This record gives sequence, structure tokens and C-alpha cells, in this order.
Amino acid sequence: MADVKITIRDNGPFLVEGPFQLVDGAGNPYPLDPNKPSYALCRCGASSRRPFCDGTHKTCGFESGERAGS
Repeated sequence: MADVKITIRDNGPFLVEGPFQLVDGAGNPYPLDPNKPSYALCRCGASSRRPFCDGTHKTCGFESGERAGS
């Protein structure tokens, strides 16, 4: 298994930690800095930097608090 961890932040983005590849719908990879320890991916849809989070979720009314089932 890859050493990637994805954390769902309450009312915020997906936080992806570890090496990963992010590819758009046409199969084109986004350039990612391999030295950056994590990336925040937008869940609210309002970011001006999609697919990356820019913090807009804090002001657009996005609410979410998923929990893993037991």
C-alpha cells in the first residue's frame, strides 16, 4: 500500500499527505512539488484554485462532517 493519507477535514478540504499523482479528466497530470508534504483539495466547489483549496469554504457556507462507519 502507498504511503498516502487522505484526511477529510470537517467543513473543509481533503488533506492529502504523502506522494501521489493528481490527474484531470483528460488524463493530464497536475504539476505537484514532490517536496511539499501535503496538498488540500477543494470539496466546497467555490475555490478559485480548483482542484486545490484556497480557503473559500470558510466564507461560502460549506458544511460537512462525514464520519467513518464502524
